[in-house]
Amino acid sequence: MNIEQYLKPEMIDTYVIPWGIKIAVAVAIFIVGRMIAKMVARFAERMMNRAKLDGMLTAFLGNILYVALLVVVVIAALDQLGVQTTSLIAVFGAAGLAVGLALKDSLSNFSSGVMLIIFRPFKVGDFIEAAGQAGVIEEVRIFSTIMKTGDNREIIIPNSHIYGGPIINVSARPTRRIDMVFGIGYDDDIRKAKELVNAAFAADERILQDPAPTVAMVELADSSVNFNVRPWVKTADYWAVRSDLMERIKLSFDENGISIPYPQRDVHMHNAA
Repeated sequence: MNIEQYLKPEMIDTYVIPWGIKIAVAVAIFIVGRMIAKMVARFAERMMNRAKLDGMLTAFLGNILYVALLVVVVIAALDQLGVQTTSLIAVFGAAGLAVGLALKDSLSNFSSGVMLIIFRPFKVGDFIEAAGQAGVIEEVRIFSTIMKTGDNREIIIPNSHIYGGPIINVSARPTRRIDMVFGIGYDDDIRKAKELVNAAFAADERILQDPAPTVAMVELADSSVNFNVRPWVKTADYWAVRSDLMERIKLSFDENGISIPYPQRDVHMHNAA
């Protein structure tokens, strides 16, 4: 079947050939552009891997870059076909704005997740306090962060709640200072009490000597003389040393006649005449 039987020669020259060329060029632009987009995305991922960025962030940003480049390629191919890409871009922009407003909270969590992964205020395995919760970081996802509490509960916190507030990273430093306050009675021997506390420091090898532990009188309270007791320990030893030291000092005070005052009330009875 000869196409010239149905189309006049001038129609072939005016419409068929030009449009055939446009379609061929548009298809070529799409195929080549898609290949280039993949190459650029892979190159960007390799660069991010060399920069030792988080693997999850690298893959995610690589996908976003590929999709963005693919959109540019599609628009270029449609422009070759004579489609009014200006109005098309305006439609995409309006649709993007509507979707952005509808997914405002999700986009906020996404951007916060990216910032957490890039700036790394904490890493997996760190014990942190954030968004009113405390626990060990198990995973940082794009929209949320997974924490595990000391009693083995799982907490899922939106990333925007973490990044938008103070973050206390307990595991960030190799050492920590234990802050405790001990009170003794006004009739007790202050020097003796300090000697007993220093002896308790010396009895525990986990207490660091640099910085040196300190014990100093801090307050003459209503019913006690209060001391700040502040030894330094490795972060991993914090809770164990704190508990052991508190028990050792209490027992040592009891054995040496040093009292630890506690709130009490004296009630005096008077007989009415």
